[in-house]
Amino acid sequence: MSSDTLVHDRLRLRWILALLALPLLVAGLRWASFLPSVIDWDESLYILQAREWLHGNWPLSGVWDMHPVGAPAAIAGAFLIGGESLQTVRFLGAFCVTATGYGLIALTRVLGAPRSLGYAAALLYAAHSLLLGGLASNTEIIFAPLVVFAMVIALMPGRPWPRLIGMGALIGLALVIKPVVAPEGCLIFALFAWPLLRARQWRALLIFAAAYAGLCLFPTVFVGAVYFLRGEFGIWWVSTIMAPLHYAAGRIPTEQMLWRITLAALGLRWLLALAAAALIFSWREPALRRLALLGAVWLGAAAIAVAGPGFFFPHYFLISIPPLALLAATGAYAFTRFVAGHRGRLLLAAVVVSICADLVAADLSPRLSRGFAMGAPDTPRRMAAMMNDELQPGDTIFVPNYQPVVYFLAHAKLPTRFPFPVHLTGNFSDLAGVDTNAEVKRILDSRPRFIVLDRSEWFAMRPSAMTMLTEALDEGYELAASFVEERGTVELWRRVEAE
Repeated sequence: MSSDTLVHDRLRLRWILALLALPLLVAGLRWASFLPSVIDWDESLYILQAREWLHGNWPLSGVWDMHPVGAPAAIAGAFLIGGESLQTVRFLGAFCVTATGYGLIALTRVLGAPRSLGYAAALLYAAHSLLLGGLASNTEIIFAPLVVFAMVIALMPGRPWPRLIGMGALIGLALVIKPVVAPEGCLIFALFAWPLLRARQWRALLIFAAAYAGLCLFPTVFVGAVYFLRGEFGIWWVSTIMAPLHYAAGRIPTEQMLWRITLAALGLRWLLALAAAALIFSWREPALRRLALLGAVWLGAAAIAVAGPGFFFPHYFLISIPPLALLAATGAYAFTRFVAGHRGRLLLAAVVVSICADLVAADLSPRLSRGFAMGAPDTPRRMAAMMNDELQPGDTIFVPNYQPVVYFLAHAKLPTRFPFPVHLTGNFSDLAGVDTNAEVKRILDSRPRFIVLDRSEWFAMRPSAMTMLTEALDEGYELAASFVEERGTVELWRRVEAE
């Protein structure tokens, strides 16, 4: 065997070991996701929907939300594999981040870029998934691998129809998770169709466009058909179509929008700085030039997806991290090659490791500021443990303005199909299309065994809900415990039994 063959085999083995190590590196970066019971409000609702779904209580009709059923379906699938626990949900998040990393590696390889660049993009994405609520298994984390692999298929060589079917199936599934995928889905078809457009093959272009649109819409139509057969099409229509449109018609003030964008940009400062380097240093090599151009266009589509709903919540910006990671890795590779020549790979590794370490330290610092008992039960777990000692089969609890995950941890029967506070007692109560004041009254009239009240969120409720809760607590409940959190006090009220 020649020395060149030995070197090639050694490099190949090293690359295989690096790929096998990626899940471990992702899990190591995201270790803190396994500590808290609550990272993001939306994740808590998806967890609750998934649990109820497995028990026969379907999303939307049984547990209402204004998102499609894709996220609770993914979590329900994870529950079937790993059991109904928060750890299973956080492993799902780590799995999706790892899959997105593999997708970014594949994307760079399809465009002829070096392996080290793709691996850098994967690690930069994983490290920045610690930010903006990305430690939760939220929609943006779950659909990211579907989008990235659809883009890989769009750009890879091969027969058009199998590629189109693969793209359409992946984007169709992503749309069932969240409709904001639409701008990236359009970009992916544009990448696929660009050669046809340049060749002016209009008939083929129209056929492929119609087929792609049908493939993307099929999962959503299929879910709608299932609800139609269940006699619940109206609920599905309001929840999946009308409520998101009504929600997106709202807008936050410009000053608040700029504030949220600035906060996100500060968190993503490393990616933005290296993305700028990509625009400066990547034009010497064709592969790097293609990556920089793709990353810039992709970031534009992601920006449309972030801005579309009009509220700029932090987790929306997670959509921009895959294209930014691609741009940043391209910039880091081009810059280190420019500075260090053939030794640039070592410098690239040092840059990526330093950024990852900085982000982990930034995430660890506030956790350590609360003391070393990071694995101790947090407020939702402590509260659930107290309730579990007293709850009887069939008892309900009511969480009007606190985390829905309390229902999950307490294994309690739901008192309503609207367990998400902002939909029931908060500012988005008009989305569900029902009289939420009447629903709150019905819940309180049923006298739940416990009521969980977050005083820091008290004035975020509607005045009518506040009045009803105050009267109910005064007339039939006693304060069982108070839990002090950073944002304020969370109270646990126990029903007073008649003597």
